[in-house]
Amino acid sequence: MDAVEKAGSGHPGTAMSLAPAAYLLFQRMMRHDPSDSTWAGRDRFVLSAGHSSLTLYIQLYLSGYGLSLDDLKALRQWGSLTPGHPEHGHTNGVETTTGPLGQGIGNAVGMAMAARRERGLFDPDAAPGESVFDHTIWCIASDGDIEEGISHEVSAIAGHQKLGNLVVIYDDNNISIEDDTNIALSEDVAKRYEAYGWHVQTVDWKSGGEYNEDVPALYAALREAKAQTDRPSLIRLRTIIGWPAPNKQNTGKIHGSALGADEVAATKRIMGMDPEQTFDVPEAVLMHAREVVARGRAARAEWDRAFEAWREADPQRAAEFDRISARRLPAGWTEKLPVFPAGKDVATRKASGEVLSAIADVLPELWGGSADLAESNNTTMKGEPSFIPEEYQTKEWPGNPYGRTLHFGIREHGMGSILNGIALHGGTRPYGGTFLVFSDYMRPSVRLAALMKLPVTYVWTHDSIGLGEDGPTHQPVEHLWALRAIPGLDVVRPADANETAVAWRTILEHTDRPAGLCLTRQNLPTYDRTTMGSAEGVARGGYILADASGGQPTVVIIATGSEVDLAVQARETLEAEGIATRVVSMPCVEWFREQDLAYQQSVLPPNVHARVSVEAGIALGWREFVGDKGESLSLEHFGASAPYKTLYEQFGFTPDRVVAAAKASLAKAGADKGHTTGN
Repeated sequence: MDAVEKAGSGHPGTAMSLAPAAYLLFQRMMRHDPSDSTWAGRDRFVLSAGHSSLTLYIQLYLSGYGLSLDDLKALRQWGSLTPGHPEHGHTNGVETTTGPLGQGIGNAVGMAMAARRERGLFDPDAAPGESVFDHTIWCIASDGDIEEGISHEVSAIAGHQKLGNLVVIYDDNNISIEDDTNIALSEDVAKRYEAYGWHVQTVDWKSGGEYNEDVPALYAALREAKAQTDRPSLIRLRTIIGWPAPNKQNTGKIHGSALGADEVAATKRIMGMDPEQTFDVPEAVLMHAREVVARGRAARAEWDRAFEAWREADPQRAAEFDRISARRLPAGWTEKLPVFPAGKDVATRKASGEVLSAIADVLPELWGGSADLAESNNTTMKGEPSFIPEEYQTKEWPGNPYGRTLHFGIREHGMGSILNGIALHGGTRPYGGTFLVFSDYMRPSVRLAALMKLPVTYVWTHDSIGLGEDGPTHQPVEHLWALRAIPGLDVVRPADANETAVAWRTILEHTDRPAGLCLTRQNLPTYDRTTMGSAEGVARGGYILADASGGQPTVVIIATGSEVDLAVQARETLEAEGIATRVVSMPCVEWFREQDLAYQQSVLPPNVHARVSVEAGIALGWREFVGDKGESLSLEHFGASAPYKTLYEQFGFTPDRVVAAAKASLAKAGADKGHTTGN
């Protein structure tokens, strides 16, 4: 109450009513060591109800994670360790950034999946509950989390995967910002989760006519939930939001605003506290709470002994664990990358699939799959089993609980949040695929991956009108620049098979950001690198693919992906007409911007003002590269249903149109002087 009152804004109600549950988790249920928040053997805690950030911050303070009372006083203020919603990497002990509701549940599901995969990689033969890699993922969710559609997607997956290492406490308090949730929510959430295959319990602190924070009942339910090893658990905890505030409890007002001085004082009196004291934490209370540090260190010491025994028994797996934990790539792994011969047309989605299969053996940490589009996205590593309970494997997809190929079903949004959870957990590195147009369904999760700097890879195929007959509902137009607008996300659109291989290598070499590979359905020519620029230039974001005669261009054509070939063909025409033309392939704007100015200017000479960008999407950001005298060959409208070659022709994506754009830019730049025609 004091923290929100001092800040003038915040969400006090849920933090008040969930304080006993959160304290119970941190003190009695979770295996954690506050002196080492990165301990690999720890349980994970996810506050999906991120608006109730104080639920987490207060436990981090009480448990000894380094937050001070002054940090709580600085809630929601500039430069504080206690922002309005918890932020991973900003505050010690915060496992994930939760803001948009429902994301945290998805992160928790991803963490539970990652824990099982990690066990399968490093200790598959241990008896249930006996591995050093066995631990529990705990999550607190609100009515808002449950209402968001993403919660359905990820909870259905969790039930299908039988994730017995996942426990969710659902705070059923019937209040959201618009007050009583009866205005919008009437489903039986418990039965919904039973239908998913979850183990479901209800702990009702509102039963019996008088509100009773029955902590022993919750403790018994948590212990029973943890004992479930063959399915995830949901505990429906019925609370009164803001209890025991006398006038504002059980109202929408206490959900997202300060109580006011009078209500705070009245509540403190009910609790037997001095209303004149603020942020009053008796030393005895703090000392008692911080006894969890000693318990955590004891649990850590016990785990360390088992961990060392495991290391001695299996030094090869231990070495691999050390490498993957440090996010180091193995020596010589790039030798496995395929090199594609020139002259054969290959779709970049197919090239991507071949890259994944080629590096599978040397990068066991890499795993992933698709939102029901595996054959279209080419996301399956050849011969790798599916990650699935054995009773659900199929003839087409054999697998086991420790498998490598993920099946998200038609759940793009859920896939995005699960991938984040896998990356946050550590021990493995995930990728997930769908059509580029459906990145819209994933965008909140993609944005959070960028915010948290997570090494998640998105395989987004069918990247333009080039997918053809499926029509405008499936043809991305605005997506490339919409994704490039997300700070910290690398958007990579390779032009041929060898660019795709280098793109994968470069993405995997980055461990501090997500990346989206935008790949073609249609075949593209594989360039002869003996006569053209090396595909190694992909790592720098943009490079000279085909230079002008004499090396001094009069016009520069910048293109990405499938449109690079249009630029190459246009160059031949322009060069034949005596116009020195350079083609720059720019698969990743973000990587190009990272290069020093000297390199950028060597590729795009500042004295060459005649420039053309060619990309089958909106031109939104290309002005930065083509300048005021430049031209952009783009698509400023939706596509249509027809064979892709017809679409390119009808929408003007032809070599002749590129030539015309180049000449128009030359004219703007003053290079078109005309010819003497006499009198």
